[in-house]
Amino acid sequence: MIETTVATVETELERFFAASRLRASDYGEHYVALWDSLALAAAGGKRMRPALVLAAYAGFGGRNSVAAIRVGVAFELLHTAFIIHDDLIDGDLTRRGIPNVAGAFQARGRAHGGDDRRSGSWAAAAGILAGDLALSEAHRTLGTLDVDSTTRARLLDLLDRSIFVSAAGELADVTNSSGGAPASLEAVLATLEQKTAIYSFEAPLLAGAILAGATPEALNVVGCFGRLIGVAFQLTDDTLGVFGDPEETGKSALADLREGKLTALIAHARTTDCWPTIEPFIGDADLDETGAELVRAHLRACGAPQAADDLTRAYAAQALEALEAPVVPAGLRQSLTVLAEAAVSRCR
Repeated sequence: MIETTVATVETELERFFAASRLRASDYGEHYVALWDSLALAAAGGKRMRPALVLAAYAGFGGRNSVAAIRVGVAFELLHTAFIIHDDLIDGDLTRRGIPNVAGAFQARGRAHGGDDRRSGSWAAAAGILAGDLALSEAHRTLGTLDVDSTTRARLLDLLDRSIFVSAAGELADVTNSSGGAPASLEAVLATLEQKTAIYSFEAPLLAGAILAGATPEALNVVGCFGRLIGVAFQLTDDTLGVFGDPEETGKSALADLREGKLTALIAHARTTDCWPTIEPFIGDADLDETGAELVRAHLRACGAPQAADDLTRAYAAQALEALEAPVVPAGLRQSLTVLAEAAVSRCR
């Protein structure tokens, strides 16, 4: 992906969690365990959002690397908050093959003698609180940034918009899968933009560009690229959520089908003759691998993976077209082109 060094972001995150664990020790072992789980939730990712911040910042000639690193930390903590809350909403107890915050505290509750109900309540509370703590630190990090007040305010506004729009996208995602009137493909794509593309791609790129003093025209271009490539990236992610290898992706290939998640794959299948055969399996909480393989076979037969891939490539092509604007520095254009290519070819 983008060849931007994010080791310094890793160091800052480690410092933050070490200091927070120390503070937490004044409030008991369970609170320390919560911070341990939160640190684990923030570990092991690709650090794509900080990389985008730093790439845009360097691409537009930024020189204050300390400030850029802290902005990268803020967006990584925002991502951590969202994945913790998203797992809770989806009822997932693992991520990347290990217990997530809720999963760790459900096990902790049982180890301390709690029944399923009480352990589940403890798990839900831990997930909510851990996500809130990460979200709070993202705000604090930007609010204490050593930059001029105008830049700080613009970055905080950007963070606010990211959260505001992503919350709308999360709610729409749940609504689309709730079993009511089926959402259109257009609604599915709008949800992808709101839930993921804005905070994961558009906002980090804009943050780095704002910090570097990029022009309004340049901000419009990188923002447009971020939204388009973010949708492409999530389309691939949703396809991997059904057809990917869990050993590669770190996520279940059954969860989206069991949840009844309305993806581009499902939106396409609804329009074909295969849908009556597929529909009974979608949203079946007890779906096993045998049933999932049958669903995959029918999705292939109706052309759903190809349709999703065509959409992904179309969004990536539009994103690359946006980059042709002369306001985008050549080095940044090259880095973002690599990202666009990865969006359509990645396997995890």
